Amino acid sequence: MSTHDEKEAPAASHVGGLATTQDVERIEAPVTWKAYLLCAFASFGGIFFGYDSGYINGVLGSQIFIDAVEFAGAKAVSESRTSLIVSILSCGTFFGALIAGDAADWIGRKWTVILGCLIYIVGVVIQMITGLGDPLAAIVAGRLIAGIGVGFESAVVILYMSEICPRKVRGALVAGYQFCITIGIMLAACVVYATEGRTDTGSYRIPIAIQFLWAIILAGGLMMLPDSPRYFVKKANLPAATDALARLRGQPKDSEYIQVELAEIVANEEYERQLIPNTTWFGSWANCFKGSLFKANSNLRKTILGTSLQMMQQWTGVNFIFYYSTPFLKSTGAISNSFVISMIFTVINVCSTPISFWTVERFGRRTILLWGALGMLICQFLVAIIGVTVGFNHTFPAPTAEDPERTLANNISAVNAQIAFIAIFIFFFASTWGPGAWILIGEIFPLPIRSRGVGLSTASNWLWNTIIAVITPYMVGTDKGNMKSSVFFVWGGLCTFALIYTFLFVPETKGLSLEQVDKMMEETTPRTSAKWKPHTTFAGSQPTDSAYLKQESV
Repeated sequence: MSTHDEKEAPAASHVGGLATTQDVERIEAPVTWKAYLLCAFASFGGIFFGYDSGYINGVLGSQIFIDAVEFAGAKAVSESRTSLIVSILSCGTFFGALIAGDAADWIGRKWTVILGCLIYIVGVVIQMITGLGDPLAAIVAGRLIAGIGVGFESAVVILYMSEICPRKVRGALVAGYQFCITIGIMLAACVVYATEGRTDTGSYRIPIAIQFLWAIILAGGLMMLPDSPRYFVKKANLPAATDALARLRGQPKDSEYIQVELAEIVANEEYERQLIPNTTWFGSWANCFKGSLFKANSNLRKTILGTSLQMMQQWTGVNFIFYYSTPFLKSTGAISNSFVISMIFTVINVCSTPISFWTVERFGRRTILLWGALGMLICQFLVAIIGVTVGFNHTFPAPTAEDPERTLANNISAVNAQIAFIAIFIFFFASTWGPGAWILIGEIFPLPIRSRGVGLSTASNWLWNTIIAVITPYMVGTDKGNMKSSVFFVWGGLCTFALIYTFLFVPETKGLSLEQVDKMMEETTPRTSAKWKPHTTFAGSQPTDSAYLKQESV
């Protein structure tokens, strides 16, 4: 990584106070370590997502918590209350993500995330009083409010990172968000394991209270970071955009690198505004659904692409793997310590995600999604076939005095093979679809609808997260669908659909600026997008009397 050197500045002309260039490869400053770390910090927001998703299952198993929300001596939280407590967070995040799309355009990307942290803290405080008064009301209301905060954070952190990261490392940095999600899940598992033996309310209040730390770190750190230059351009505040971009790139405000990149952002904003003019609040949402379904660059197609990518990320069955596969396997008697197996799965998840930091920039987004879907569907079908033929589905009663309902697998080696293929599935997901879907939703939308497009896409993730959480017990419950290993045929079929969908509709955005992604989607098709090269800059092709470019940068 190099630092600023005037000799390396791009050859540029000056138009209306901002430098422009015709060189499509020199529209950004060289990446410095300071710039890299500034952009990477925002990915810490993934801790919220991961921790909040991970800790609740352990809390629901705490006997003190069970006594508080049910009655003293109850063996478990009822299925209906468990469903309510778990799914209410996703309900809050769904609406939070949608609201965040508007808030990010009104008060800025940075301040929307900080507001989300404050809402999250309020939700955590309410959850902490579980056990006083009506305990179910406290945990449900608290998780609903905290969910709104997580919705703000999960949508806008992706938007913010996509807009501030240099194009050559944008994929790797946004993949850091998924990495932090996996770390959050692992931290939640460790905290729950460390507190499960407590005989006081600390067994559930400590895991809940630790969430304060994530909110304080993220909000405090963002206070010291600039907002997105693209947000300031959208608001026609060129001086603030110049200052923010200079801080992010580690360059002086009068550097030609800063001037050229800003001119490119401004010119693209003007171009997009010709296609998507300013309108009313309702009209701005309606803009997300305008255009032809058969035109790859239409807003409608981009909105469908973003929401469907997040839908298919959930369709892979990864949440089923983390929350239901361990009880499945434990019921066969093939494993004795469910925590060890769940931690093995979690560690694989954490360790596999950083591979995407390199692969997403080396091979591209589209490529890793294709290979990831192929690897996942093979693993899912193998788990299903082994389970149906000789594995999980074949057990015999082996009751003991302590556990009269105990069963053992007929073929423990086959169940162990299922565990191995589940672990390989997690590797494929964590290194491809986990980060890949988040990276793409931050890149495919034009600036006028970007905040709402990312909000809709994130809301889709949480909507399908909720739907799958609700229907899964009916698919695998012993008194309901009782699909056992056959459920993996469902996930394998959906991964097959994701493979076909990616091949037909997902473009390659590697190495392009957000402005160049717009042009690429206009001039090519998803299947030929990897060969597309930028051939002109927006600023270089704009008329010299451009309203934005006439403004002096001060």
